[in-house]
Amino acid sequence: MKIAVIGATGMVGTIMLKMLEERNFPVSQLLAVASEKSVGKEIIFKGKPHTIIGLSTAVLEKPDIAIFSAGGNTSLEWAPKFAEVGTTVIDNSSAWRMDPSKKLVVPEINANSLTSEDKIIANPNCSTIQLVMALAPLHKKYKMKRVVVSTYQSVSGTGVKAVNQLENEIKGINSEMAYPYPIHKNALPHCDDFEANGYTKEEMKLAREPQKILNDSSFSITATAVRIPTAGGHSEAVNVAFENNFDLIDIRKILHETPGITVQDNPDTLTYPMPIYANGKDEVFVGRIRRDESQENTLNMWIVSDNLRKGAATNAIQIAEHLVAQNIV
Repeated sequence: MKIAVIGATGMVGTIMLKMLEERNFPVSQLLAVASEKSVGKEIIFKGKPHTIIGLSTAVLEKPDIAIFSAGGNTSLEWAPKFAEVGTTVIDNSSAWRMDPSKKLVVPEINANSLTSEDKIIANPNCSTIQLVMALAPLHKKYKMKRVVVSTYQSVSGTGVKAVNQLENEIKGINSEMAYPYPIHKNALPHCDDFEANGYTKEEMKLAREPQKILNDSSFSITATAVRIPTAGGHSEAVNVAFENNFDLIDIRKILHETPGITVQDNPDTLTYPMPIYANGKDEVFVGRIRRDESQENTLNMWIVSDNLRKGAATNAIQIAEHLVAQNIV
């Protein structure tokens, strides 16, 4: 397979290249693509140097798959150009997620909906992916009515600039700010830009994207997204009201048997998910599973995942793996 990674020098793009190696994806030719300022530089892939090329050159190469992680504006402009030459695009930005003509895919949940006609495939938001991974199997059995989510999101979700801000603040160094306020020893209830309704874009992604992924608008989601001073891994406190009653033993069994999920839930041994343990892993970790005693048929749980891996790079590579396995590309 001739594979293009657009945004190959970025935080997520770097991990995408690493995942292609780790998972032994069948790459016969790699096109490392980045902005014009990076063209001509080299990256190492499978022990060999690869020269970075620009988007125009990459389109002319007609790759089988192009995996984008270079921002929404780049995706809006260039994804259709790749699709026109027959390339299947997997896009990690928010550009195409809510486009009704594009599929929003978490492979464990809805990859089977993909066909050779899908030339631009959207990768969901990082916090959405880990949420729906846990919600999908439970919704199938107990039918969700309403979900309340509070997130505790890593600075890595903002990018290198934010990681640098945190590291410099810890060292007491004044530097360029990714956020309007300090993040060290702080929590910012502000992920992405604010919309007219008072919610941030991140919160509205959490409200809208799961319905599209599950192809079901019978449930509703409300969210508060908070940025915290962790370097990697997003955490979510999730409250789910179901139409039907449930047994906690069954809940744990369902989650335990769901591919891609690891249950860490034993208060007696202080076992619960934490970003420090999720960092660098591909699983979605679920714990603190307990009944909400304030209202019937309602569950509380705590969900943690590495936002750069399953929340971005790994999910995109898994989509590509499905396309190859099903001979869609």
